[in-house]
Order: sequence, then C-alpha cells, then structure tokens
Amino acid sequence: MSSTLTSAQTIIRRQGGMLHTSDAIRLGIAPRTLYALRDSGAIAELTRGLYRLADLPPLSQPDLVTVALKIPKGVITLISALAFHDLTTQIPHEVHVALPYSAEKPRLTYPPIRVYWISGKAFAAGVTTHVVDDVNVSVYDPEKTVADCFKFRNKIGLEVAIEALKRCAQRRDFQLHRLIAYARINRVERVMRPYLEMLK
Repeated sequence: MSSTLTSAQTIIRRQGGMLHTSDAIRLGIAPRTLYALRDSGAIAELTRGLYRLADLPPLSQPDLVTVALKIPKGVITLISALAFHDLTTQIPHEVHVALPYSAEKPRLTYPPIRVYWISGKAFAAGVTTHVVDDVNVSVYDPEKTVADCFKFRNKIGLEVAIEALKRCAQRRDFQLHRLIAYARINRVERVMRPYLEMLK
C-alpha cells in the first residue's frame, strides 16, 4: 500500500475510524485516495459519503449509527425506539426518525428510513442521548416513545402501542407521571386513559 493510502488510513483512525467525505477533504485526504481505499477494501462505505475502516470490529447497530451520523438533527422514534428499548416484538425494517419541520428532508441511500415531522415541544420532549459504537445517538426515552406510538397509532397500529405500554409499565424505572406528561404534550391523554386504567 502506498504511503498516501497509509497516511490516509492513519488520519481516519484518528477520527475514530469513521468519517464523511467532506471531513476527509478538510483533513487533506483527496477524493481519489478515498476511492482507492474503498476499492482496495481498506474502508467500507456505510452509505453515500460515509466511510469506515474495514478492520474495525463490526458495528453493533449499523443502521442507527449511520442515521445518527447522516441526520444529526434526527431522533430515533416509534418502532426503532421501541426496539432500542426492548418494548416491542416488532422488527423494524426501516429506521423511524423524527425531525423538526425546519429540518431539510434527508437524502440517505441506506439504510431505508421513515421520517416523521414533529413540531415544537412534541419534538424536543424526552430526547435522550446514547453512545452506540462510539457515536452519540438521539433516542426518545421509553415513556415518550410510548406516547408517540399512541399519537401515530394510525400509522403503526394501535396493537403496537398497547404492547409497548404494557412492556414499558413492567420496567423498573417506569414513571407514570412522565408518560402522562408526554401524553398531554402529544394531545393523546384522552385516547390513552382507558389503557392507563388497565395498568392499575
């Protein structure tokens, strides 16, 4: 391997082993060098414009990491957040991500995503940050995720929301008052009330 490619790999490793094309150029790596590394198998392209050293251990959650890096304003929501918190038996076939109305529409070739546009307090409430494969990933907390499931019940199914509520209520750290607060923010407190009564 040429000294140019070796030097580029060293730069990528110093950046945590993963970087965007724009960051690579800013750090002095020419696009042709990136493509040469990709073609040689030294780096893998996770999605368009996002590269990772091939000799690193496999990512535990590659889809979430990719979305977090490519859509920094996004928050993992609904089915994807349920799966993250182990609140569902559903298997997400796309990453569900929430964005504020002011954000640009994401351009992502992979993984498949489903975007939910949410405004104001409903978007900001309940956001938590988790470090996944050394990357900060924003995910709604369990109670906010459940409240969101009831808000979007017509899109994901009421049975999914009810299952999530039951599983969430079994968690040791479950906080009913927090769930009710989120239900009010989402304007679904009345819809959720009969299901909350079942928990008592």
